[in-house]
Amino acid sequence: MSSLRILTFGAGAIGTYIGGSLALAGHPVVFVERPEVAAELKQRGLRLDLTVDERRKTREPALVAPSDFTCVGSLPEALEHGPFDAALFALKSFDTAAALDGMAPHLDRLPPVLCLSNGVDNEPDLAAALGPGRVLAGTVTSSVGRRAAGDIVLERLRGVGVAALPEGSEAGGREALPARLVAALDAAGLNARLFPAAADMKWSKMLTNLPANVTAAILDMTAAEVFAHPGLFALEMRSMRETLDVMKAHAIRVVDLPGTPVRALAFACRLPAGLSRPLLARAVGGGRGGKMPSFHIDLHSGRGRSEVGWLNGAVARFGEQAGVPTPVNRALTEILIALTEGRIPLEAYARQPEKLLALN
Repeated sequence: MSSLRILTFGAGAIGTYIGGSLALAGHPVVFVERPEVAAELKQRGLRLDLTVDERRKTREPALVAPSDFTCVGSLPEALEHGPFDAALFALKSFDTAAALDGMAPHLDRLPPVLCLSNGVDNEPDLAAALGPGRVLAGTVTSSVGRRAAGDIVLERLRGVGVAALPEGSEAGGREALPARLVAALDAAGLNARLFPAAADMKWSKMLTNLPANVTAAILDMTAAEVFAHPGLFALEMRSMRETLDVMKAHAIRVVDLPGTPVRALAFACRLPAGLSRPLLARAVGGGRGGKMPSFHIDLHSGRGRSEVGWLNGAVARFGEQAGVPTPVNRALTEILIALTEGRIPLEAYARQPEKLLALN
């Protein structure tokens, strides 16, 4: 298998995990980061704690020496190391617009972009700027923690999904780029799989991001506490069923993702609470470990930004397009955005589930 030249936007958790793993496998990888972060990584390299992956048969973190990858402080400088076969884009959804602004002067020099961000709106935004056939949809179901820039820990190995491009829009020469990426990612130990339909893959991933995420943020409660409360569990199931109804209305299928039985999750959401609650409590709690959900982390970071508009908010938008009511997802989105923007104080709903339930 020939090597791929990879451009990676950022050395966050996913960027470091995917880009660093490809670098370990011998692929030329260039990271573009803030100048101060780039300078640091040039000195100390990358650190990937992959010891949870028993196939690697090691108890020591993998170190990627500065000589085995390139890290620069600007996109123009990164492009001087091209041409590239593909770029990895795994930023938070609320950072996509700013990233596109930075890409705008260099669109003709950018390679096809594999978008690994959560939500279902980032690929269309990227495609509108880069052009049709130059954006690949991807998902990461493995759980990855970030200790610092370029320093991550693999907490649970599941895998990576890459969607095929629509017929007639394939990039990458004689061999289709999605298939080449899947082969490279899989050979790097990332459990990669090719999916025929991008929407099925991205919406199924979003379905796994929703349980006990927005409610945990609003109420300042753990996922386990949310699922232990009968009223909150019922609210969660209403949110999930709305999502499944929206997917059905748009002819989007629920598909299993690498290491993630999403179809079983969807089936459980339709079961009576007495059967579904213990199953889902174990699945959600086991999937997140002791970590608070991402919306909670973002809310309490003080940065004033949240991805909820790209997840629960997307359910509401797509529901409106199809005439499917989504009152729970819409209300939860509006409340969390108001908390994030400081229009509602954080303590307004903190540990007050009955107050939240009274609104729904």
